[in-house]
Amino acid sequence: MKLHELEKTPELKTRKRVGRGPGSGMGKTATSGENGQKSRSGVSIKPWFEGGQSPLYRRLPKRGFSNKRFATRYAIINLSDLDGFKDGDTVTLEELKKRKIVKKELAGLKVLAKGELAHKVTIKANRFSSSAVTKIESKGGKAEVI
Repeated sequence: MKLHELEKTPELKTRKRVGRGPGSGMGKTATSGENGQKSRSGVSIKPWFEGGQSPLYRRLPKRGFSNKRFATRYAIINLSDLDGFKDGDTVTLEELKKRKIVKKELAGLKVLAKGELAHKVTIKANRFSSSAVTKIESKGGKAEVI
């Protein structure tokens, strides 16, 4: 090894060791200050806590109304989900639950037009999209609104 072949080593910074006797200069309170919540061990203050003052989300006025809580939600299926049915079958919500195509019935069943319908079937549902009705009837099936 020659002097010009030496590589520079990265400088290593030693970890700050607090509360270690008179030589460290960080004894007694160990850089935590005197009293108060943050000077205690195990403190965890949420970022939105404002020291007991009324928080911002309670100070601001509440405005507007959302109808989302009262919206009617339907169990949704596409025409591509009905591939397992044969010609002349009747598709109902109970039949779909039995075959585990629909998990929850919610407020009823809505049929959407994604995919193609392979067979001539009668579908009984609460709602249909207009394009789903045209696809069902073009195959010779029926779309019955319950």
